[in-house]
Amino acid sequence: MRLLSLIILLTVSLLCPAHEGENFVANDMLASMKPGDKAALLMVHFGTTHDDTRALTIDAINAKAHEAFPDLEMREAFTSRIIIRRLKARGIEKLTPLDAMLCLRSEGYTHVIVQSTNIIDGVEMESLRRDMISVQPFFKEIRIGTPLLYSTEDAEKVVSILGERFDATAQGKKTSNKKSTEHFVLVGHGTYTPSTAIYSQMDYMLKAKGLANFHVGTIEGYPSYETMLAQLKAGKTKQVTLIPFMFVAGDHAKNDIAGEWKEALEKEGYAVNVRMEGMGQIPEIQEIFIDHIRFSLKHRILDIMDKKAAYAAGKDE
Repeated sequence: MRLLSLIILLTVSLLCPAHEGENFVANDMLASMKPGDKAALLMVHFGTTHDDTRALTIDAINAKAHEAFPDLEMREAFTSRIIIRRLKARGIEKLTPLDAMLCLRSEGYTHVIVQSTNIIDGVEMESLRRDMISVQPFFKEIRIGTPLLYSTEDAEKVVSILGERFDATAQGKKTSNKKSTEHFVLVGHGTYTPSTAIYSQMDYMLKAKGLANFHVGTIEGYPSYETMLAQLKAGKTKQVTLIPFMFVAGDHAKNDIAGEWKEALEKEGYAVNVRMEGMGQIPEIQEIFIDHIRFSLKHRILDIMDKKAAYAAGKDE
């Protein structure tokens, strides 16, 4: 009987909108709740010690989520222990995701949507999922939303948003009939895991869309600074704008991007501007995260072992 139910769920998943991979099935979390159940939304951020960018990014998306989902109790958590410690020294308390979940449980919450503002599905998402697994027995249901760049569709949306936001500005600067020669470099954090490949995908997709003056580099992954520099030289540009490809424009943006990367490019002879704007400041980017929350409320992830069991029962893989 269980296998039959799984086969039905797999069939339904092919008929409903879902992220790439068909690994989600339609399932309304709020509709499944019983009398006495309580639902919450936990917004999870890496965090920042910079008050200016926090107000423009983290606080902004928290407010937007609160407005979009008034029926959900909204809470916040930071994942960076260093940032939590530094903020605590200033009298600002921020909970870890684990602590925030335990607080929700103590207050009787049974169903929780957990939405991070991570850019990629990297080590921070892995850590978040492990935390949620550890507290799963205390809740009836926990659903973890996807990061900004989870599906090909997500990446295509971000490419369009960035192209319209930055390239349109550059074209507005052109004089007479000469096209602007400004090149844009999106600088991500990067990671040591295979998920760093999403940055190369973004670079490829930007150029596939005709945005040859856009390049992607990372501070701690691939594409590297050297990879990005080779693209700039091939493009024969002299004017470069660096843009943090991060949710907040915090330490990395102010020290690595506006500091080391800018100085290194200037030594190469480029005129360099820095657009000190985190991705979290862009309303259209914020809306992608809000859409991911909406999706999580209406869909649940289908475990790969359940899918394998259904295939074993006769469903073609």
